[in-house]
Amino acid sequence: MVQVNLLSLSLGHLLIASQTGVIADLSTLLISLLARINHRGAMHVLLGLSTAVVDFYVHPGSFGDVATEAIVTGMAAALSFLVSLLVLGFAKKPVEKKQSN
Repeated sequence: MVQVNLLSLSLGHLLIASQTGVIADLSTLLISLLARINHRGAMHVLLGLSTAVVDFYVHPGSFGDVATEAIVTGMAAALSFLVSLLVLGFAKKPVEKKQSN
């Protein structure tokens, strides 16, 4: 909807994006709890799939085929979650101190 132009963000777009995010997050949480999924690798795939499905039903796509925008949004959600896992993984690793003799 914004197509990289952040100045074109409107209140309507923020409401739709918030609605998509909340529904996708809640559905991912519910599915992961019911299926007892706690593997981080599976969570980003599940988040991407649920985001794509929710985005497809919340609003019509504004570019490409009918589902193109939903697929791109789902891939972006999965990728951003994966990047956050990688960043947090590096942040949690303890820094080894060099021993001086």
